[in-house]
Amino acid sequence: MDVITTTKDLTAACQNLASHDYVTVDTEFLRESTFWPKLCVIQMAGPDHAYIVDALAEGLDLAPFFDLMGDETTVKVFHAARQDIEIVYHLGKLIPAPLFDSQVAAMVCGFGDSISYDQLVYKVTGARIDKSSRFTDWARRPLTRKQLDYALADVTHLREVYQFLKANLAEQGRSHWVQDEMKILTSQETYQTEPSKAWQRLKMRVRKPGELAVMMELAAWREREAQGRDVPRSRVLKDDAIYEIAAQQPDTPEALGRLRTIPRGFERSKSADEILKAVKTALALPKEQIPRLPKGRPAPDGSAAAVDLLKVLLKLVSEAHGVAAKVIATVDDLEKIAADDNADVDALKGWRRELFGEVALKLKRGEVALAFRERQIIAVDQINRSTEAAE
Repeated sequence: MDVITTTKDLTAACQNLASHDYVTVDTEFLRESTFWPKLCVIQMAGPDHAYIVDALAEGLDLAPFFDLMGDETTVKVFHAARQDIEIVYHLGKLIPAPLFDSQVAAMVCGFGDSISYDQLVYKVTGARIDKSSRFTDWARRPLTRKQLDYALADVTHLREVYQFLKANLAEQGRSHWVQDEMKILTSQETYQTEPSKAWQRLKMRVRKPGELAVMMELAAWREREAQGRDVPRSRVLKDDAIYEIAAQQPDTPEALGRLRTIPRGFERSKSADEILKAVKTALALPKEQIPRLPKGRPAPDGSAAAVDLLKVLLKLVSEAHGVAAKVIATVDDLEKIAADDNADVDALKGWRRELFGEVALKLKRGEVALAFRERQIIAVDQINRSTEAAE
């Protein structure tokens, strides 16, 4: 097995793969000590050839790989593609297209929620993948034969999985369902890390608008620092420290140093000065610019019970149609449907509405009932007969 280490060989491999209608792709990376994932290895396979690329090889230009990822005549097949796409987007400034995620397709085909690659391979092909190299240092060179075999298996078995899922989707008329799911994965917003929105990653542990303003300012500062220094966010400032600073609002190095979440001596650092400036900036906001605390809409009476019933119905529909419940509706969807018949949720749009949404609304209106029959919970009356098959 040859490992590609030169731009010339990578160009030839990508040209070969571009001549086919699909290519399976995977990456191996590290990100424990960095903000951006560090790409170490790329695996690619077409119908007849498979390649491993040493992404850390000296002098290697990955441009041919990015050209292949952007070639709209070749479908890029990944499993659980989000992190792989994040790497391509960060390094190549593009999102692979057209895209096929076998994990999403497997959920649509009834393989359960978020099935792992090795489980999917076994169920489709019967092959067992050696997982002992899953947690390995992909930056260390040379790569061992065991590492290479493991890496290659991530794309060679995926060829057969892709063909099986593609045929299954076509047979059931569900190919467009998967394409709908690809919209999030192919949206640039999914991979953009705007400092001004970094606070949204944090839990709402603040109780006052002023505290929220400080939290937002600190989160944005931390995001800029982490990206600029290419280190994990927690290396810059831990979440608990942001919460405590937002609540205590220190205005001097001494006050900052007295906080429980601040390491000893940190108050004398450059970062401490910047944190104090961020606190001051947030507290100096004009009244009209101070953010308001997000307020959840009070749940109507009986909505909790309605959500419980909708969960049961979702399970019935999921099992009857062989589609993972997670793909049809989320708990958040169910809560919004319970509160509002016209909720702006995916579960009330397109094929999801046909499959589940309409029945969910009928259940709310009392036009459909849930009953217990022969040790099974079933939906009766006007529900789609295919759902009754769940009994």
